[in-house]
Amino acid sequence: MLRIILACLCSVAILAFATFKGLSEYSVRAAESRERVIQITAHKFDYTPNEIRLKKDEPVILTFTSIDVDHGFNVPDLGLRADALPGETTRVRFTPRKAGKFEIHCDNFCGLDHETMGGTVIVE
Repeated sequence: MLRIILACLCSVAILAFATFKGLSEYSVRAAESRERVIQITAHKFDYTPNEIRLKKDEPVILTFTSIDVDHGFNVPDLGLRADALPGETTRVRFTPRKAGKFEIHCDNFCGLDHETMGGTVIVE
């Protein structure tokens, strides 16, 4: 009788652990799926979109691609930097911690009008 009770208790414990583990993994996946994804395409001499609106303390995933040459995406005042490379996708998980209007700069020389390539991040 004692063996049967122990076997039942072990089964219940294993089932409870598996359920808890599954729920915690589900919670992590659910949190990740709530992150807003913003796709940014770089090309001579522009970003699309060139204005990005974010909410303070709201995590986002920024994805970067280039359709021509290597570009840099740099927002120094937010400590945000990424490369946009042809044929590749770069992903950056980012949570803005301060509100304001911040300038985007391309920091990889990409051609004669390189210095005109920019945009704005607005954090509300």
